[in-house]
Amino acid sequence: MNDFVAMMRATKLCVLLHDADTKSILWANPAACEMLGWSVTELRPLKANHMSSSAQQYDRVIGRAWLQEAADKGASRMEWHYRSRSGRVIPTDAVAARVELDRGTAVMVQFRDIEREQQIERELRLTTSYVDALGRHTSTIALMVDAAGTLRFATDTAVSRIGAVPNEPLGALSTYGRLWLGGRSVTWEEALARATPSTAIQLEIPQDDSSPVWLEGTLESVQDVGDHTLLMILHDVSDRVEDEVHRERELHRENYLARYNAMGDMAMAIAHELGQPLAAAGNFLAGVRTRSRSLADAGELPTETASQLSFGIDRAVRQIERASTIVDAVREFVGHLERVDQVVDLNDVLDQCLHFVGLRAVPNGVTVAVHRHPEPVVVRCERVLTGQVLLNFCINAIDEMSSCDAEHRRLTITIRPGDGVGVLTVDDQGRGLQHDPFEESFTSKAQGSGIGLALSYRVITRQHGRIWAEPRKEGGSRFGFALPLASDGDGTDSDGTDGDDRNGDGQ
Repeated sequence: MNDFVAMMRATKLCVLLHDADTKSILWANPAACEMLGWSVTELRPLKANHMSSSAQQYDRVIGRAWLQEAADKGASRMEWHYRSRSGRVIPTDAVAARVELDRGTAVMVQFRDIEREQQIERELRLTTSYVDALGRHTSTIALMVDAAGTLRFATDTAVSRIGAVPNEPLGALSTYGRLWLGGRSVTWEEALARATPSTAIQLEIPQDDSSPVWLEGTLESVQDVGDHTLLMILHDVSDRVEDEVHRERELHRENYLARYNAMGDMAMAIAHELGQPLAAAGNFLAGVRTRSRSLADAGELPTETASQLSFGIDRAVRQIERASTIVDAVREFVGHLERVDQVVDLNDVLDQCLHFVGLRAVPNGVTVAVHRHPEPVVVRCERVLTGQVLLNFCINAIDEMSSCDAEHRRLTITIRPGDGVGVLTVDDQGRGLQHDPFEESFTSKAQGSGIGLALSYRVITRQHGRIWAEPRKEGGSRFGFALPLASDGDGTDSDGTDGDDRNGDGQ
């Protein structure tokens, strides 16, 4: 018995002993006396209303009923608010148990102060509500990632934005998008190395049917949560990125137009300046032809040599005449970009270019196949410059195939009518398209036609046509353009010009 009393005096758990019938306090251990501020002698005459909270739920009647329940059933538990001698209300977790003593039945109440626990619980509930609000009810995108790059947690907003399946394992971050640092794509390992302790980061989420979603924020190491974990706080900046891309495109377009306008001025100047030297070259050749004939007639020049000289002069004159035609066409085209006054059969355009295509194809071992439409494919366009676009397609294709195996060096030119348009395509069996071929404004090759794909684009589109490039399923690429078919009322002169409407648009 003495040992039991010693233990009850030593325990920090508060103990009150009540008489089972009268509910009067019989005894209290030191812990209870210390908490309530009364000695055992002072506690004995006190009633429930003297040492309990004045709140209605702690009324004396309720307290006696609780003690009686323990006496009847053996035990009862409830939260009870005691009031100390100083007036402090103390919330406690109290357990009442019936005990049989030598002097009769008693009820022993064991209780402990739970005020701090309740405060922690309230703070925990509040924190939980904050976390829930962050995870479910804000636009903030939060991701927890381990050192291996596996997603361990994502807010509801994040799950939606990255395209994850709700309530399913998240998996690796790399399965949802690409990380960007400083304007370049990086691996997770590179991003992890930069998070010391934090770094700016972008996450690009591709979309099947629209532009990608761009998320931007920070990647920060969190060292005090067990394993090495990183926190990503992101916001959707897709609209801003799209605006930046749009501004970049507009700037590129403005720069291109500036170069294009400058090229127009240069073309006019060059066309003007080339006229006289070309005419002079033609006159010199005419003089050489006359002189060679005179020498041949006088017997001073062998007939065979005179014939060879005449052949060479004729070829040179032919080239000068074509150069003069191109110069005149450039001058006319630059001066009247919106006016197309010629009605031309695409088959004729092809025939005029085949000789020059062959000059490039034969030395490179390229076979040229031509598929004409059996009927005229009459379109409204500028004959010479449209031919230059065709030449540009063919020469680019020949140059592309010059490094391929001999059996793959085949160029195919096709002309056909389409839905209200005349279509011309050039197919090659080269390496295919590496990028958008119409991005660059000038040719990057050491040798080329000089007109460039970007200028080809302008020539065709300013004639109300369409131009494109696409990979072929069989390998290689296809370049093509489509120009509006001429109406039935349009006429075609022998030189390819519209005889009825030389100054109009033919409508």
